[in-house]
Amino acid sequence: MSETKLTQLPATIAGHLLDIGAVHLRPNDPFTWTSGIKSPIYCDNRLTMGFPIIRDTIAEGFASIIRAKYPDATVIAGTATAGIPHAAWVAQKLNLPMAYVRDKAKGHGKQNQIEGRIEPGQKVVVIEDLISTGGSSLKAALAVREEGAQVMGVLAIFTYQFAQAEQAFIDAGIPLETLSNYTSLVDEALRRGTIQSADVALLQSWREDPQAFGK
Repeated sequence: MSETKLTQLPATIAGHLLDIGAVHLRPNDPFTWTSGIKSPIYCDNRLTMGFPIIRDTIAEGFASIIRAKYPDATVIAGTATAGIPHAAWVAQKLNLPMAYVRDKAKGHGKQNQIEGRIEPGQKVVVIEDLISTGGSSLKAALAVREEGAQVMGVLAIFTYQFAQAEQAFIDAGIPLETLSNYTSLVDEALRRGTIQSADVALLQSWREDPQAFGK
């Protein structure tokens, strides 16, 4: 992927997510998350699996970042479950081994948390679909560290850009890269007329303080 295309990728991916209904914006009729938080956005990146051109754009975006920033990577690890297919496509492009990380160890058999093989000293890039608070992604990355491997970075399709998540990755000393983000999505939705200019401030207020949104 050329440098120009990589620069344009946040808007391109945001457009794809809007095209297939993987994201919905409802600033005036928010969704309710299981945590009780009111949210003006619903995101289901699993839908990208059904669109070969889009999923290949995502995989090539990830692969381009890894070639440029993590050329010494020796394993691609996906987070269960949504990161698994994207990790597999990226590993195929880079001709690298692939593993995946469960949210917790199995309760039977060998009680593995990591499926596949990650060995001490290996350099691992973790693939995720969505960064919200960052907790589950960091949990997966730390599980890789516990195997004695080096986590070079976490790559995700999309992030809500919560300050809490960004600080959590900084505190853990783990780089985070995403193909697209909430700001790019709002910009693209406004350009398309999916939302109105009057909605932008409301949408940005959610990113800045999700707990207070809708109250």
